[in-house]
Amino acid sequence: MLDDQIFCPTCGTDTDHSLIKSGQENLVRCIECDTVHSIQVERERLVNLKVIVNRDRQSSPYFMNFPAREILHVGDELLVDDPAKEVVMTEITSLETDRRVQAALAGEVGVVWARATDEVPLKISVYRSGTSHSLKISVSGDEVFEVGETRQAKGCRFSVVKIKLRGEGFADFAPAKDIVRIWGREI
Repeated sequence: MLDDQIFCPTCGTDTDHSLIKSGQENLVRCIECDTVHSIQVERERLVNLKVIVNRDRQSSPYFMNFPAREILHVGDELLVDDPAKEVVMTEITSLETDRRVQAALAGEVGVVWARATDEVPLKISVYRSGTSHSLKISVSGDEVFEVGETRQAKGCRFSVVKIKLRGEGFADFAPAKDIVRIWGREI
């Protein structure tokens, strides 16, 4: 049975149909009256878009096909799969049409800007005896950090005191891809 209901010329309404044969014209059978008829297959137009992926201040261009009617949004996760390069999980940070927009049909977009979220750089400030020192580590974007937990990075053991988020504000816990900086107290 097909997912969408199709207009049956005999019944005069949209009804469930089963697919008999697929091709340029699909041959279908009405479940209600057993009438067999053909329907036109609507071809979906694809657009090849340039996706610029930023990974720790380094940008790389990728190219991907999207359905022209797909709506892209800033903040959406996007699996970038360019046959010429590696696969990268990203988050859309900007869409360029004739100007920068928050959402647009893929057919209207010229360039998609994104940041890699599968592996992210994480900035950590660790406080000890009146001084702070900064660390920068690379972690999985899905790794969750929580205030109060004990962590170790580059030979420094610390307790997480504060987590600053990308958007705005602070949190008690968050995945690394959403974190701007972590503050900790050395143990």
